[in-house]
Amino acid sequence: VKKNRSTAVVAYDHSRITLKVENSQSNSDYINASPIMDHDPRNPAFIATQGPLPSTVADFWQMVWENGCVVIVMLTPLVESGVKQCYHYWPDEGSNLYHIYEVNLVSEHIWCEDFLVRSFYLKNMQTNETRTVTQFHFLTWLNQNVPESSRTLLDFRRKVNKCYRGRSCPIIVHCSDGAGRTGTYILIDMVLNKMAKGGKEIDIAATLEHLRDQRPGMVQTKEQFEFALTAVAEEVNAILKALPQ
Repeated sequence: VKKNRSTAVVAYDHSRITLKVENSQSNSDYINASPIMDHDPRNPAFIATQGPLPSTVADFWQMVWENGCVVIVMLTPLVESGVKQCYHYWPDEGSNLYHIYEVNLVSEHIWCEDFLVRSFYLKNMQTNETRTVTQFHFLTWLNQNVPESSRTLLDFRRKVNKCYRGRSCPIIVHCSDGAGRTGTYILIDMVLNKMAKGGKEIDIAATLEHLRDQRPGMVQTKEQFEFALTAVAEEVNAILKALPQ
């Protein structure tokens, strides 16, 4: 119970990410995180999870390591109107050790006022293996709300996918509870990826239902669903405009 940020958003028994108990700081396989399949049930396209709590940071980095993840999409500010939305789970400079995972901040690049990109060097101190993880942090999307402009979020998504291209590991997506903003982002990304692959029939409501089968509460408000529709429409318009006349 104390590993969950919200009692309303808890991973399903049949669909949850499990940690290797022997490497876990708390000797438990539990983390509030759900694998999100697109079409291949063996390889989830995303992991939807809550923002780490002070007591679950080591679990979070263990999940990043064990699932081979190289991209993290963070959709919440750390604090909003005085309320903590997510624990600061990376070092501001130098490195921090979280159980057996050492995280080094390599760089922080501010793209615009809405988002920034951080690069980490992640080291497993048991095996001495290392890998690079990139975190894309969207700063201006507030809880239960929608971003100011869908254009900004679509630019952000483009940067994420450019960095990720050609990988087969899941993209970790989190906000505070890992359902509202997280579900909205994944819904937009999934629908646009289907279109890019030449999918003829795009059913956004059915895609959302598919997401909710895998994690409760994905997309929390009517405004968030409308925002997803708007973002998809805007991207379609951009694609049509770019076609040779």
